[in-house]
Amino acid sequence: MMHPSAISSVLLLLLATLPAGGATPARQLPPLWAEYFAAEVAAIEGRSPVSIASAADWEQRAPALRLQLQDMLGLNPWPERTPLQPVVTGTTEHEEFRVERLHFQSSPGLYVTGNLYLPKEAAGPLPAILYVCGHGPVKKDGVSYGNKVTYQHHGAWFARHGYVCLTIDTIQLGELEGLHHGTYREGMWWWNSRGYTPAGVEAWNSIRAIDYLQSRPEVDPERIGITGRSGGGAYSWWTAALDERVKVAVPVAGITDLHNHVLDGAVEGHCDCMFMVNTHRWDYAQVAALVAPRPLLIANTDRDPIFPLDGVQRVHREVAELYRRLGKEGQLGLLITEGPHKDTQDLQVATFRWFNRFLKGEDPLIRVAAEKLLEPEQLKVFTHLPADEITTRIHDTFVPAAEPVLPDNGEEWEHFKDKTMAQLRKHTFAGWPEEAASTGEEVFDKRFDGVRVRRFELETQPGLSMPLIVVEPRRPRTEMVRLEILDHAGWQRLAGELKERFGMEELASPVAESGEGNSLPAANPLPGVLDQSMAFFAPRGSGWTAPDLDARGFVHFRRRFMLVGQTLDGMRVWDIRRAVSSLSALLKTDRQGLAVHAAGPMAVNTLHAALFEPAATSLSLRHLPESYRQGPDYLNIMRVVSLPVVVAMAAEGRQLEINESPEALSAFRTGVARRIAPGTGR
Repeated sequence: MMHPSAISSVLLLLLATLPAGGATPARQLPPLWAEYFAAEVAAIEGRSPVSIASAADWEQRAPALRLQLQDMLGLNPWPERTPLQPVVTGTTEHEEFRVERLHFQSSPGLYVTGNLYLPKEAAGPLPAILYVCGHGPVKKDGVSYGNKVTYQHHGAWFARHGYVCLTIDTIQLGELEGLHHGTYREGMWWWNSRGYTPAGVEAWNSIRAIDYLQSRPEVDPERIGITGRSGGGAYSWWTAALDERVKVAVPVAGITDLHNHVLDGAVEGHCDCMFMVNTHRWDYAQVAALVAPRPLLIANTDRDPIFPLDGVQRVHREVAELYRRLGKEGQLGLLITEGPHKDTQDLQVATFRWFNRFLKGEDPLIRVAAEKLLEPEQLKVFTHLPADEITTRIHDTFVPAAEPVLPDNGEEWEHFKDKTMAQLRKHTFAGWPEEAASTGEEVFDKRFDGVRVRRFELETQPGLSMPLIVVEPRRPRTEMVRLEILDHAGWQRLAGELKERFGMEELASPVAESGEGNSLPAANPLPGVLDQSMAFFAPRGSGWTAPDLDARGFVHFRRRFMLVGQTLDGMRVWDIRRAVSSLSALLKTDRQGLAVHAAGPMAVNTLHAALFEPAATSLSLRHLPESYRQGPDYLNIMRVVSLPVVVAMAAEGRQLEINESPEALSAFRTGVARRIAPGTGR
């Protein structure tokens, strides 16, 4: 029987006056982009996880939501549950407990190092705690001892009070030093394209850690709880949401909402392990909801800049409503203590009480503090690091990627294309607007020595407009219109030429240099002799809409798109689609033909826009990369299709010229053509 105090729906400890506001952003977004992200966040916030009629309704809905979360962590389908191959490398004795230094493999070569804290004397199967660590590096002479050393006092306390506690290292700051900072610091934007987040690996390692705990005779498999703080708080959420073997959860400083992350700038304080790949456009209350109706204590301090109080409270309010509808108010708690982002004793004591109440059915006075009682050397698992480990490079293989496979015949190719287009719309470009905005509004139309120059304002989403420039000679040599898709540097060159040749002064972006840093050297986009109608367009984040941010600020600008279920380049594909379709309507290019030219990253964006826009009757693309690892990032696209396949798909029904690009792209396109129409090749 649970302690009577469990009836209380909210455990609220206020040890100081609470601040009224949220986080102070590290960088202010320019007004245009602050409004854009506010609208995107508001659209996602409208999807409440608590709109249920009954407990039976939640039982029916929760599995589908759990599958979506599994998918967004790169765990759908589940990796194979291979043998753990656990090895205890040594034991450390303390007068009140003992520690087994161990490792297991959550997948072959994916080593997890940990310390198993056990009471000196145990009578019968005991409740067990999985403690997942936050970012707490301990290194001596260049050797990592793992963040489990930093958090050892938690494991020791649990073992001194009748629990088994397994404390596991994370992949970044463990004895094997993997990576959490792919997009945050290393420029590995392809993680988004692969659908990879280290949050998925940490969740998988935790799930397999529960497998290990259940294999131990000292553990009661029906009484397992999970906790951790900071990064470990986030992993507590992922694991408890996905794995119902977790009976009690206390995530500490591990969650807040999209408003804090995206609008208040909390994202800038977090590496990639804190976030799912938000394919299904969730707010974080939906993650928290998946723990219901199991006992859950949400714990945080009141002055935490990366998990601000107002966002934590908003998450709690939504989840509290779900617990109320499920009739389980007494199994949800909110703990707010005084302090910054720190592992304080006030947080620890309430956490210990929560597990005592819900895993042991008791609530004794906490008399013993959690203390660090061991030296790092006493907790180290490896003497020598294993040669077959893949932990340090698990990002390369954890999420399976689609491989280019030639079709056997035309019917198979058509079926494959239909399936791929549907998957791209669902898993890669789900952040696109449901409806296209209207055709651009003409705001400028003048003639200069026989050349007509027009400017249209193209609203690709409500509140987000970009100039579309059309330049037409009096006697074009061809009816085909050429559309140039420009990056920021290309747009600035165009603006300079329009000013010099036609006196147009208003088109230069107020941002001199974009923080993106991926422009290609190129000639001026407007030719000296104009003998063809031309149009020019720079999609969002470049040209007229480039944010005034330095390189570091631009990184976090891009990361915000992922948090709302998009990528910057994925939305540029949408903008290019709108430019193509609008230009086709404005100039009636269905009769004339539309040739789209682009280079580098914008060429990749144009390639994908053409998949959805048949009005682009000709493509001329330069400097395409070999794969998505080198190209712009689109959510999950490497799980769906490979770049050579997209080239082959885009080539059908139009002229496609690719220059200064890997030969493999053309070779695969030729192979497809020969398979679907034997005796031909393009």
